[in-house]
Amino acid sequence: MKTPNIAVIYLPGNNCEEESLRAITSNGMDGKIVRWNQRKGIEKYDGYVITGGWAYEDRIRAGVIASKDPIIRDVRRQAEQGKPVLGICNGAQVLVEAAMIPGLRGRVEMALAPNRNPLVSGYYCAWIRLRSAQQKGRCAYTMTYDEGQVIPMPVAHGEGRFVTADQDVLHDIKKNGQIIFQYCTPEGEATSEFPWNPNGSTDAIAAICNREGNVMAIMPHPERASFVANLPSCPEKIDASGDIAMMRAPSAANNVFTSMKRFIGERQ
Repeated sequence: MKTPNIAVIYLPGNNCEEESLRAITSNGMDGKIVRWNQRKGIEKYDGYVITGGWAYEDRIRAGVIASKDPIIRDVRRQAEQGKPVLGICNGAQVLVEAAMIPGLRGRVEMALAPNRNPLVSGYYCAWIRLRSAQQKGRCAYTMTYDEGQVIPMPVAHGEGRFVTADQDVLHDIKKNGQIIFQYCTPEGEATSEFPWNPNGSTDAIAAICNREGNVMAIMPHPERASFVANLPSCPEKIDASGDIAMMRAPSAANNVFTSMKRFIGERQ
């Protein structure tokens, strides 16, 4: 089987490109950081990650200018051929503004609105928990997760609340099983309550995929939590204390990338 080769798309103002690349290569894939002005040959990659940050300073609203960048149009064409595309944080905002998520009617159908929580009205950074809301393999990024599995990840955003004014859209994404990860309590119960839900997202949505399952927008950062050493104080990290090999072991968040690799392998 050919080693998957992933393009980490870097737009002006983004960050976490190095962390994303490390998560990719640590899972036995090849990867390269591809700048917005390096479009030539973009079609040769097997998958794509659009990273977090503030592309084009998030002027107007988060992700909208970046969604018009020619390289995103290129990535969209590759997604239409079935290749996996993962948008993390700002990348998730870009996918929503590019109408790739939820991808129902070929137009922008959702927004990532400003956070709602009792502490701040803007940027909020914290460790939270997600639950895998769909059966294993529902999309390219759940192939190595169990349904209901609880995953620690950090959030760091000001506009992360998935919303829509179109109730038909909300109905359809539920019916189609497009809600992939939800914010949850430590026991794995999806919730709209703070602090478990950090932004007030509708139906505790933390990640949505398209109908086909190859494109996912996720607001929390799996690339920042891919190894046990990245985690906050928790039983998994406490058990690894003093053991370098255990600290370097993959965490539950890493399964986003192992799933991506498996999905590509099954397409080849």
